[in-house]
Amino acid sequence: MLGVNRVDGYENVSTKDNNVSSTSVTGSFSSYLGETSTLSDIFERAANKYNISVNLLKAVGKQESNFNADAVSRCGAQGIMQLMPATASSLGVTDSFDPEQNIMGGAKYLSELLNTYDGNISYALAAYNAGGNNVNKYGGIPPFKETQDYVVKVTAYMQSGVDVPDTTYSASTSYNNTTSSDKGLSDSLQEKIEELKDLFNYDDYLTFINLFINNKEITNNDDESDESKNKSASDNSSLNQINYSPAILNLLTSSTL
Repeated sequence: MLGVNRVDGYENVSTKDNNVSSTSVTGSFSSYLGETSTLSDIFERAANKYNISVNLLKAVGKQESNFNADAVSRCGAQGIMQLMPATASSLGVTDSFDPEQNIMGGAKYLSELLNTYDGNISYALAAYNAGGNNVNKYGGIPPFKETQDYVVKVTAYMQSGVDVPDTTYSASTSYNNTTSSDKGLSDSLQEKIEELKDLFNYDDYLTFINLFINNKEITNNDDESDESKNKSASDNSSLNQINYSPAILNLLTSSTL
């Protein structure tokens, strides 16, 4: 059971930076990968991944922040699903203002609460709002007006359905609980990419990944022509054009895919 995750409704939230849009990802590694998702896509993926109702997940997002990715409550809960920093960290969320990470984390948390309360949605929602300790203490929905109203509102949203903004975001690559298969990459390649992101500056990262992936694709093709093999060797040698730090050189020489 996770610690208390005290969250407020969207009436009490503000934006972390009114001058920065959550859709802006200039300089992010995910933008290089060229993947974008609508908010609805993210909710669908999260619901499928954690086997919970997408209507329930959207209803919580509606009540928590009105789908505001930059929302911050008075008590410090963050993002669309209003995750407290400690809860977000325990769920593998490294950036609560990244919509995909935040929604995936919220879905994982809801799934755990539903399992804890044997599928009782009202109890799970009460725990999401007031914390599991309070639900356990009172043997059900706590006698808090905020929590009781929260359960009623989210349940109503879930039953009637809510309209999700047609906003497009660059897909996240850093959520710890998103498997490499979600991105179509092998486990070893995804692990390598995560290590490289911490060691490279952005320009070097782009150059390396482009050359590295192209080289692996050619190497793994048993029917490649001599011309392709020559190109592979040329691309591989061009890796030397990057000025690697000792840490990067150690990574490249000590780890293979």
